[in-house]
Amino acid sequence: MYSIKDVIKKSFLEGFTANDISAKNVVLVLLVTAMIASYIFIVYKIMCRKTFYSKNFNISLVGVSLITAAIIITIQTSVVVSLGMVGALSIVRFRTAIKDPLDLMFLFWSISTGIICGAGYAEYAIILAIILTIVVLVLNHLPIAKAPMILIVNANSIDSEDTILNIIKGHSKNYTVKSRSVVNSALTLTVEIATKDVSSLVKELSKGNDVSGVSALAHDGEVTF
Repeated sequence: MYSIKDVIKKSFLEGFTANDISAKNVVLVLLVTAMIASYIFIVYKIMCRKTFYSKNFNISLVGVSLITAAIIITIQTSVVVSLGMVGALSIVRFRTAIKDPLDLMFLFWSISTGIICGAGYAEYAIILAIILTIVVLVLNHLPIAKAPMILIVNANSIDSEDTILNIIKGHSKNYTVKSRSVVNSALTLTVEIATKDVSSLVKELSKGNDVSGVSALAHDGEVTF
């Protein structure tokens, strides 16, 4: 007859064999997994910077950890069961695309937590959670270059391009012309720029006699400079 101390020691410090698996062990493993997965849930919610936060995806992280832990516990009971489980999972196809690399990291973290806890080494999952959180938060707060802006300039004449680019060059060390559009001699320039004083740039461009409109758009794309 195992005491609670023996169950914790065998489940989380020494791992367990098929003979050690009982309802008490399974419940304890799933509870610990749920606590660590809930921690992942909180970290994801804090770090998520999306305009539309996906609560369903965040909840699925907790569910994936619990399901994975249950699978790992189950396949330890029998070689036959483990082979059947592998065969069953091999036919599953996941078609949902992961658009954000950070989501992929959290998904893999959730799966790893279920595997580690299901194998009986929950202390390693806790260590992983602490170290990974510290590393990700530190990297997330490292200073990076400012994301570029998109400048759209409408001019009445195609001959105004050189003048417009000279003004942009005076306010930005780096710029890239993304597109040129000409309709009935009217020019539309789309330029990617990196500048600290976009207001002065827009005002100077607006003073041009041939310039009919200026728009400056910020975006959250990758830094290219």
